[in-house]
Amino acid sequence: MPEPRDLSDKSQRHPEKAHKPDTPVLRKPDWIRVKAPNSEAYRKTRNILKENNLVTVCQEAGCPNVGECWSQGHATMMIMGDICTRGCSFCNIATGRPDALDVFEPGRVAVAVDKLGLKHVVVTSVDRDDLSDGGAEHIAQTIRAIRRKSPDTTIEVLTPDFLKCGPDAVETVVAARPDVFNHNLETVPGLYPVVRPGARYFHSLRVLQRIKEIDPSMFTKSGIMVGLGEDKQSVHQVMDDMRAADVDFLTIGQYLQPTPKHHVVDRFVTPEEFKSYESAAYGKGFLMVSSTPLTRSSYHAGDDFAQLRAARSAKSPG
Repeated sequence: MPEPRDLSDKSQRHPEKAHKPDTPVLRKPDWIRVKAPNSEAYRKTRNILKENNLVTVCQEAGCPNVGECWSQGHATMMIMGDICTRGCSFCNIATGRPDALDVFEPGRVAVAVDKLGLKHVVVTSVDRDDLSDGGAEHIAQTIRAIRRKSPDTTIEVLTPDFLKCGPDAVETVVAARPDVFNHNLETVPGLYPVVRPGARYFHSLRVLQRIKEIDPSMFTKSGIMVGLGEDKQSVHQVMDDMRAADVDFLTIGQYLQPTPKHHVVDRFVTPEEFKSYESAAYGKGFLMVSSTPLTRSSYHAGDDFAQLRAARSAKSPG
């Protein structure tokens, strides 16, 4: 069982960013400030994750909601290691050559889900371009392990784009029957070359479309960040593209710059503008929309899934 590496040194975490000049990290407005975590429930969640040697995107990506979520016993499991083969300019997860997959990891995730008593769990991962299937089978094994240990827990997966794999990678994950299949577009297509250079916008869109072709009943979800330099028209175009791919659930949140080496925050989008995106998205036909400054893919995911399922039931005939 590999131990997580000490990657506190920025130059070790992000070698591809080491040559970049520092850019100022803007002061956050009042509507984004959150309290530091310091509750007994937070410490309990942290200890369960530590005991099972699990990585969470909450820590690795520096999520601002970690205090609230962990205090409620919620955590987003990040599988397949803590080293990503991509170097996106917005992301704080370390870049480099990952370790071999840990075959016991799916079982440890299932144990942690059981100990935390999760009704809904989100499982995400780093990109693994070094694997022929992008880690699809490992994701599927994790879904099945959670099902065996906690059959009543609903499961949401937030997957990589499987860019360098065949179409069977997506099929492998769908066959494991997650309740929600999430793949984030992250930003508007015009910003991909600088924000997400290792990915391709229309490939990611095709992943979402392919899920529905394989299983039309499976809930799909995608999200973007704003404040990266996009304009309102391009955000609305992404919404239209998602709806053309029959995406059910949209998340929109404020991009926050992790370090001076990362992509700069273009602006802090106001709560009122987030509300306007939410209204527009519902008008375009999304079943569920979360659009706030602190929205993240897995923030309140369990509550949102329950509403998503209710929304589909309400739209179903009979």
